[in-house]
Amino acid sequence: MTRPAPAHRIALLAFPGIRAFDVSVITEVWGADRTDRGVPAFELRRVAAGPEPVPLRGGLALAPDRTLAWLPRAELILVPGLDDHDTPAPEPVLAALRRAHVRGTTIAALCGGAFTLAQAGLLDGRRALTHWALTDLLRARHPRVRVEPDALFIEDGNLWTSAGTAAGIDLCLHLVRTAHGAEAAATVARSMVTAPFRTGTQAQFIEHPTPHADRDADVLAQVRTFALAHLGEPLTVSALAARAGMSRRSFARHFAAATGTTPLRWLLDHRIAAAQKLLERTDLPMPEIARRSGFGSEVTMRQHFASRLATSPRAYRASFAAPDGPSR
Repeated sequence: MTRPAPAHRIALLAFPGIRAFDVSVITEVWGADRTDRGVPAFELRRVAAGPEPVPLRGGLALAPDRTLAWLPRAELILVPGLDDHDTPAPEPVLAALRRAHVRGTTIAALCGGAFTLAQAGLLDGRRALTHWALTDLLRARHPRVRVEPDALFIEDGNLWTSAGTAAGIDLCLHLVRTAHGAEAAATVARSMVTAPFRTGTQAQFIEHPTPHADRDADVLAQVRTFALAHLGEPLTVSALAARAGMSRRSFARHFAAATGTTPLRWLLDHRIAAAQKLLERTDLPMPEIARRSGFGSEVTMRQHFASRLATSPRAYRASFAAPDGPSR
């Protein structure tokens, strides 16, 4: 009888001042059992300095089930954001984070959790980000951090940081995707009724829309829906612009304002995602996967996998193919 694979050990780092929303996101992504749908088993532990309940805003409290002594067992440590960014994390927590980083453990901070990593000195000289409204504060408080202004999430030295609120969901799903494959991340996303990944930057959320911009957004949404249904075709920016009833230049400008990225970059992201799913779910030959996902050739697909995922399509399939066998 084959033994089930051991659960992946995840630590939710808890201390007074963390945001209940981020705790909920982490718990939803890693705390639910979805093994019946092909998602790996996770062992999510609520780790705190002591056994006392950790108070959260809104009259809530989080009950730890492990102390900091458990952290060396964790394969991934999640640091929630803060309700008040003037609140320092307890020194035992900061010291535990430093030791975990030295061990090489992946550490991910959601939203204002970047302030906690910065307090620990882990972000000195590294790229990091936070909610767009807190960017200047992070720069002022921690001038040695290379604060990025508008990404959704970023990694530097095995330390992940994300932009505000919903971008924490994006980061969590990306971490699942990186460790366990696109299909596992898509399954988690479907259960949460959210997109498996978003493209672009948080700059798209800063400007206030106008009625005219809303009309443009509707048109662009229709174009994106069309593109997703025809990824295997040789889509061009000019053709998509014509479908939107815009000039190429105007289309590119409005597309970037709505999504935070260029049309070509957006297409590439979704073609890679489509190829990942085919590699996980099917035994189709590489040329056919390249054709169906819109790369045209296996060579082109291989080049994009190398530059974006630091792996090859064949290596990706070997790592993430469905355990119950592929299908056509």
